[in-house]
Amino acid sequence: MKKISVFVVAALFLATCSFADNKKDVDRVENAGKVMSEILSVPEDVPQDLLDKADCVIVLPSVVKAAFIVGGSYGRGVMTCRTGENFNGKWSAPSMIALEGGSFGLQIGGQATDFVLLVMNDRGAQGILTSKVKLGADASAAAGPKGREVSAATDATMRAEILSYSRARGVFAGVSLEGSTLRPDNDGNKNLYGKELPAKDIVLKGAVPPPPAAKLLLETLNKKSPKHKS
Repeated sequence: MKKISVFVVAALFLATCSFADNKKDVDRVENAGKVMSEILSVPEDVPQDLLDKADCVIVLPSVVKAAFIVGGSYGRGVMTCRTGENFNGKWSAPSMIALEGGSFGLQIGGQATDFVLLVMNDRGAQGILTSKVKLGADASAAAGPKGREVSAATDATMRAEILSYSRARGVFAGVSLEGSTLRPDNDGNKNLYGKELPAKDIVLKGAVPPPPAAKLLLETLNKKSPKHKS
């Protein structure tokens, strides 16, 4: 009887942990949708022509930078790409993505920041969905231009594979994430979809339908940028 009781308690504990992990990832997907909806509702934030040329979008809500003397960043979010061989279809089911990085210098306290990244070509998308990618080394990255600033952006910026933006305390701006890494969050995908799925299969192969939590994110992108204009 004691062995049975221990087994039941262990099973209940594991089920509770699994439910908690699933809820965290569902909340991340929903928050990513809210961030994307709010940012794209302001015309002067992400330039429309850049969004229309992007193959994929990564949204990382509430990334935390916190440390004393040695600073670091750590966040979880989602990545969705246009479906179809030439990225000309609707936006795909999201894959969970992890952002990790570090910086050195005097940093006191912490601040939550939302990040939006535009992945501008197939090479960048394939790299992020299959392995860990270091921005600035494995994939060229640059701070994204805002609003009408796109017309004055440098050639280096416009050739970048990834353009990144941040929003903190209501202020939206292009930001450099060079030195940070992006990788598929395989545990997050398992929690979200209930089984192990490679990020590439979710996003590029359409292995599963989008979860209900992704409704706002995908509706926003399909409304604001329904067609690829490369």
